[in-house]
Amino acid sequence: MRVLLVEDDDRVADALIPALTRRGLTVRRLAQGAGALELAPDMDVVLLDLGLPDMDGLALCRRIRSACDVAVIVVSAHGEVDDRIAGLHAGADDYLVKPYDVDELVARVQAVRRRQGAAPATGVIKLGDVTIDLGRHEVIVAGGSVALTRKEFQVLALIVGAQGDVVTREHILDEVWGRQGAAENRSLDVHVATLRTKLGRPALVETVRGVGYRLASVPDTTG
Repeated sequence: MRVLLVEDDDRVADALIPALTRRGLTVRRLAQGAGALELAPDMDVVLLDLGLPDMDGLALCRRIRSACDVAVIVVSAHGEVDDRIAGLHAGADDYLVKPYDVDELVARVQAVRRRQGAAPATGVIKLGDVTIDLGRHEVIVAGGSVALTRKEFQVLALIVGAQGDVVTREHILDEVWGRQGAAENRSLDVHVATLRTKLGRPALVETVRGVGYRLASVPDTTG
């Protein structure tokens, strides 16, 4: 597995690189943000420190996410809930607070790769004038394309795939975020609200209070 480590602290990098290598990972390290955007598409996972000397780490995370679907794990000394939420909103797949156990880091790397590598759902689902192509990760509303982030699409695909049944918050959090912390719960609320806004169909996804979400109507499925 190819890992890009974006870490300006030489002591951290010098300890982490051999530890990851011993566990079978191939590591490329950058001591600053410059160059990360170019290397990220060729990597399996990016380990991103936010305290970079040349640019804002969150801004870099957003740029990487807009450019490609590589898994991004933020590794930062800032561990407050708001910090973690900001990292997740910037497009990170996971957020690990320093200091951390290397085995936990490797486990999280493997977890985000499993989620990415899972066989994607396929087929085209129609909900009135909303068309969702699960295989192509495309959403069309009233003839126009709607741009969704990877997590937004994953949340929508889980809800749509349930065919009108309730999808619990716990299931969505496990499948999309890989855990169920306070930051992830708040992030899920934001993602659902953003989905409703982007789709322009706020009634399409119903909230089942205290349980989860479901579609307002059963979709037509083709393909």
